Amino acid sequence: MAQHDHSALNRSAAYASISMALLLVGLKGWAAWTTGSTAMLGSLADTLLDLLASLATLAGVWVAGMPADDNHRFGHGKAEALSAMFQVLLIGASALALAVHSVQQLMSGERTGAAGDGILVSLIAIAGTLALLAWQQYVIRQTRSVAISTDHLHYKSDLLLNVAVIVALLLDQYAGLTRADPLFGFGIALWLGWGAYHASEEAIEQLMDREWPEDKKARFVEVLGRHPELRGVHDLRTRTSGNRDFVQFHVWVDGNMTVTQAHRVMDEIEDKLLAEFPEVEILIHPDPEGHVDERGVAGRDILQDGVV
Repeated sequence: MAQHDHSALNRSAAYASISMALLLVGLKGWAAWTTGSTAMLGSLADTLLDLLASLATLAGVWVAGMPADDNHRFGHGKAEALSAMFQVLLIGASALALAVHSVQQLMSGERTGAAGDGILVSLIAIAGTLALLAWQQYVIRQTRSVAISTDHLHYKSDLLLNVAVIVALLLDQYAGLTRADPLFGFGIALWLGWGAYHASEEAIEQLMDREWPEDKKARFVEVLGRHPELRGVHDLRTRTSGNRDFVQFHVWVDGNMTVTQAHRVMDEIEDKLLAEFPEVEILIHPDPEGHVDERGVAGRDILQDGVV
């Protein structure tokens, strides 16, 4: 799929999440006011953060979809990781605030009301969230967007949050368990904090230019080693930025080859790789057989030694 198609899909997912968040903010704001539920307030806070996060997601995927320019020769893909980290900070702040509010309500013994209104709003939120998650999942499969993936995590947690609100209201209003609502609110805060930690991992890996997973690198090397005129490969480096993959490496070829012959080999290697790894940006440096620019692991032949 072309890069502009990826960008359009990512933007559509961001617009869908913004629309859903706006709807749920209105519904949950009314429900939090009528019920006085800390669990509902926590759900509202999470949805407000979802709205801010979705706006950040839209900005991130919009910038990430811009073509490379003179100042950003590798493109703008890391805007998605920055967007994801902004979302993580928002989630963490929300979790802390909700935990404090839950403890305060637990100590004061305040009760909830209008449970039916809160339950109805939560059921509407669950139905809308399921529809949004289905579309986001499709977009993620097509684009591998880290920003949309983080946004997707928010809304997956929303399903649990809305179920928790329903259970908390039922226990508080109909079972007489007065501490159920703040306890559920505190549990939601812990869930949000765990989600923030988990969502930060992939974004940090992209910002730090972490290498590809070992199985993906091994498959890449296997395809790379199929060319009959290739004498060795060393100094393989990989990274991911947004939904773009980058890889560079040195190859050993017959030192008696002309520049034209070596260039032909490079083109053939690149064609084989792109057939298996489409849209990966590949940079190949040819060396005469046995020549090493760097010592250590970078200078070892990964086709022979299995070092990836």
